[in-house]
Amino acid sequence: MPSSRLTPCLLLPLLTVLSGCISHPPATSSNALARPASATQDGAIPAPRPGAPIRATSPATVGTPARVASPAPRTDCHKARYIALTFDDGPGPLTAGILDALKAAKAHATFFVMGPRVQAHPAIMRRARELGMEIGNHSWTHADLARMGQAPATRELTRTSNAIRRASGQGPFSVRPPYGSFVQATPHTGLPFVLWDVDTEDWKNHSSAVTTQRALAGAHPGAIILMHDIHPSTARALPGLLKALQGRGYTLVTVPELLGPMSAKKA
Repeated sequence: MPSSRLTPCLLLPLLTVLSGCISHPPATSSNALARPASATQDGAIPAPRPGAPIRATSPATVGTPARVASPAPRTDCHKARYIALTFDDGPGPLTAGILDALKAAKAHATFFVMGPRVQAHPAIMRRARELGMEIGNHSWTHADLARMGQAPATRELTRTSNAIRRASGQGPFSVRPPYGSFVQATPHTGLPFVLWDVDTEDWKNHSSAVTTQRALAGAHPGAIILMHDIHPSTARALPGLLKALQGRGYTLVTVPELLGPMSAKKA
């Protein structure tokens, strides 16, 4: 597995919305802001609706804590060739196999998880931690936080953070808001937001070949690649994708290994 002593890539120290190396801005999309997930009973998870990563107009003013520059030596992303694979919407029945593939490839990844699924699969969360994976908060119901009031949004995130802590012994390092959607008033519960800059669209194509092609086409040093550990096609694609990325000289790391320390304490 990648060494825990990896130095983070060189980034602006006051970047508050994190989405890969600053030399590669997030991909833009003409898609409108995704509609919020419909209200459900407590614990129910509506099917996630796809949405493009929506950046705030002025990221520096978003109410997320600024990342503190690391005292460790800085590493140029282009020279280090680090990439962070991220998986949303789990854990689920396929996550164990994804962990197996990552372990076999001596790779790290980051999982942005949903509260009810964490409660249903605590052993998977513990194993992910043991293998050196990182865990982030992806809300409780996959609702659009930008369209929620502060109180319900805070409950979404806090409840999920508590579930992660109970299952794995440690709270999440960050939040990935569903659909990448948030506004200045969106609560962050003391955690920075992490987006992505390569979307495999595995939620839409359900094709191992297409998922692999999109990941490889978008790969660049410092990339944060978005996938989902709830789709069989993604699980099937992963072993070959790992081999292909490593064959291109990439080291597969967690988001904190890529971006470095963040100022917020784990919630």
